[in-house]
Amino acid sequence: MPKPYIDPYALLGLERTATEAEIKKAYFAQVRAYPPERDPARFKQIRAAYEALRDSEIRSATEQTLLKPWPGASFDLTPPEFDLTLHLEDILAVAQALSDLERKDWREHYGQVKL
Repeated sequence: MPKPYIDPYALLGLERTATEAEIKKAYFAQVRAYPPERDPARFKQIRAAYEALRDSEIRSATEQTLLKPWPGASFDLTPPEFDLTLHLEDILAVAQALSDLERKDWREHYGQVKL
C-alpha cells in the first residue's frame, strides 16, 4: 500500500518560503506538542518532515517532489446543465439520419451497368 502524501511544510505549519531558523523553531514547537512518548506515529511524521527540510540540499530535492498548488481558475468550473428531455425534433432528426430516404449516392453501390 503506498504511503499517503504528506506535505512537510503543512505538517510543520510553515510557508514554502520559510527560512532554516523558522523550520527549526517550528520543528521544536511540534515536538513539544507531540512528544514521542505520547504520540509516536505523529512524532515520526514530524521528524521525517524536519529531515526533509533541515538541509538546503535535501530541501531542494524535496521541493522538486512536492505537489504545487494549482493556480486559481478565473472562469466558472460548474458543469453545464443538459436538457435530457425527449423532444419531437430529436426523434425526427434521428429517424432521418438512420433512414435511406434522402440518400443520393445509390449509384456507387450498384456498380457499372454492362450492356
